[in-house]
Amino acid sequence: MSTRTVIRGGLVITASDETHADILMEDGRIAALAASHTPAAEALTAERTVDATGKYVIPGGVDAHTHMEMPFGGTFAADTFETGTRAAAWGGTTTIVDFAVQSVGRGLREGLDAWHAKAEGNCAIDYAFHMIVSDVNEDTLKEMDLLVEEGVTSFKQFMAYPGVFYSDDGQILRAMQRAADNGGLIMMHAENGIAIDVLVEQALARGETDPRFHGEVRKALLEAEATHRAIRLAQVAGAPLYVVHVSATEAVAELARARDDGLPVFGETCPQYLFLSTDNLAEPDFEGAKYVCSTPLRPKEHQAALWRGLRTNDLQVVSTDHCPFCFSGQKELGRGDFSKIPNGLPGVENRMDLLHQAVLDGHISRRRWIEIACATPARMFGLYPKKGTIAPGADADVVIYDPAAEQVISADTHHMNVDYSAYEGKRVTGRVETVFSRGVPVVTDRKYTGHAGHGAYTPRSTCQYLT
Repeated sequence: MSTRTVIRGGLVITASDETHADILMEDGRIAALAASHTPAAEALTAERTVDATGKYVIPGGVDAHTHMEMPFGGTFAADTFETGTRAAAWGGTTTIVDFAVQSVGRGLREGLDAWHAKAEGNCAIDYAFHMIVSDVNEDTLKEMDLLVEEGVTSFKQFMAYPGVFYSDDGQILRAMQRAADNGGLIMMHAENGIAIDVLVEQALARGETDPRFHGEVRKALLEAEATHRAIRLAQVAGAPLYVVHVSATEAVAELARARDDGLPVFGETCPQYLFLSTDNLAEPDFEGAKYVCSTPLRPKEHQAALWRGLRTNDLQVVSTDHCPFCFSGQKELGRGDFSKIPNGLPGVENRMDLLHQAVLDGHISRRRWIEIACATPARMFGLYPKKGTIAPGADADVVIYDPAAEQVISADTHHMNVDYSAYEGKRVTGRVETVFSRGVPVVTDRKYTGHAGHGAYTPRSTCQYLT
């Protein structure tokens, strides 16, 4: 049975336009847009009408970097696909791209199948997968071709975490060469893990065990060095490169230089690097463990370079790297040894609101907010224009956003399955009111109306940012 909904009177904001328009959603898609208070708008009729007067109407967010149920450091990320996608919906995100993990000695297919099994029937919103490549060999390289054909078109490698996910330069080069041939996109965790391990060992030997030393050993110069090396390897391979969770001024400079040279190199940063700093890592009584992630939080002076990179398009995407571990029982695994603290922060629910606050603070424009949180991640990972915009034919992933509502971010009120908030007590202006996923209301007037299993797996085309 056809279901039609009209959203009337809101300010529709996309990456390219702001206009007062009415939107007709039918059978899970955007069927039509018409300027408000015109005959064309009055001709849009439906069983259900939603009044968005005084509100923004924006595309559902696309979070291209999440880790639900991720195994790490002897434990698992606290959010399941059910709890994590529900929290994402509350925060105005309607699509996540999560990371399936290849275990060393096993195939890519085995890892991908395991993640499909975790997610299927459990997601409140639509989802897709990247593939973490931990073991590059001839079989793996052939599997990369097969995965691209079926819509898993991006592959993450790690220059960090020796003995776990680490790839050496030769393995990275081989994977990049394959991606150059099959249209895949290599995503890189760019930190010099071999050197970092030496610094970790030396710090612990000196008795430097507190969480703040996590930030001190994972030096910005080692992020910059790895970023530079990844760029040059990609250049040799003739492949595009996407550097994840860029945190440091020096790494941004490497990306900017490569882009100025015309190389297909892209960068992502995350809210934690824009709003948090080493001050959080240094919080007393082991509270700093809440803020341990990799790349690490940097001194506040790095934030200006990240905001500038987002304005100049040397950084194109803000994702969350949502990988939550509870303080109690999980982060505490690293008491007395910062290297044993599970790396990751919760944030999938907070991204859209924090970036709206950045608009109000003058860091970015409203359209740039939508560009870095919705449109570009959709383009970068082969989901556009199905996702990331409001246009006829696009999926009806639509958020009604109240730009004037004030809120205080807190673990007491968030919906992520984690016992703390990285932004506890932060006051922000702007809040999600209603969320549609393929035309179905999953949050309605600040009440959850979705359900596990609504979210559909979404195969992706290759990176559209290059075409």
